[in-house]
Amino acid sequence: MKNINNISYSEIKKILIMNKVNVVSDIDDKEIFSALNSLKNANNTQLTFFNDLSQLKYLKKTKAKACLIKEEYLTHLPYQTKPILVNDTYNSFAIVSNLFLSHHKSNSQISKLSSISLESEIFQNVQIDPFVVIKENCLINKNVIIESNCTIGPNVTIESNSVIKSNSNLQECYIGSNCTIKSGAIIGGAGFGFDPKSKIKINHIGNVVIKENCNIGSNTTIDRAVFDSTIISENSFIDNLVQIAHNVIIGKEAIIAAQTGIAGSTKIGNKVVIGGQTGISGHLTIGNNVTIAAKSGVTKNIEDNSVVAGFPAVDIKKWKLANIKLNRL
Repeated sequence: MKNINNISYSEIKKILIMNKVNVVSDIDDKEIFSALNSLKNANNTQLTFFNDLSQLKYLKKTKAKACLIKEEYLTHLPYQTKPILVNDTYNSFAIVSNLFLSHHKSNSQISKLSSISLESEIFQNVQIDPFVVIKENCLINKNVIIESNCTIGPNVTIESNSVIKSNSNLQECYIGSNCTIKSGAIIGGAGFGFDPKSKIKINHIGNVVIKENCNIGSNTTIDRAVFDSTIISENSFIDNLVQIAHNVIIGKEAIIAAQTGIAGSTKIGNKVVIGGQTGISGHLTIGNNVTIAAKSGVTKNIEDNSVVAGFPAVDIKKWKLANIKLNRL
């Protein structure tokens, strides 16, 4: 993982403690780490982490300067690699990775090769790269970055510190603060709606609302509502190549993997995890804390705290049992 500046141990400890991680280590606060790297490839200036028993052979041979590790694995750590004891190494790795990442920061420049409607408002310290088109009735808040070849508007609000990657198309939508919209995303396009008999198209006059701290993957499409809003709630992570249809509502802290398709007007609860290539029918209700295995086909409502798999999706224990019986035939 590439970084721009060396990071001191005091900075690493500070960010972990801020995130309520209990840290134990005798490393001096002034010790410097040049990067975060894997067990296999880390050198004696870098930080690594151990989380997976399949990587035990690399832990034993790592040349890293220090390692985020649980106390139970200390005996496998080479003498020259200093331990940083934490209870959840993967969570700690995720937190620390943000220190070593070169964060996007606006350069405050608006390219002369961009086109901005006089009916839109641009706040301070906004970066707008070449060949961006911003149409009427848009509001771009402070510190936003819009990369080249994006089309924004009409009727788009982008709140502060959000990043819109190149070749994205946003219309009729609200993007909360600290969001990342990756390249090629299409947000706020008209939904797939028409009278099946006459084939007359239904005019979608709603919008899309993406709340703060969300990540929308490349080439993902989120359609605007017929009325009201299609909603992606706070802290949700949507992978690449996901289709979210009109009037879908997704709760907080969702994780939705690539090639998932969610049909119109389905409501999904908080902390839902959806595996890749899952299909979800329209007008369903998916409860809170639900996990849907990859390649599932969801055709009925799912209660809170369920884990389902298969097509049609059923309780994962029933699905496994059915597969065992099938394989015995």
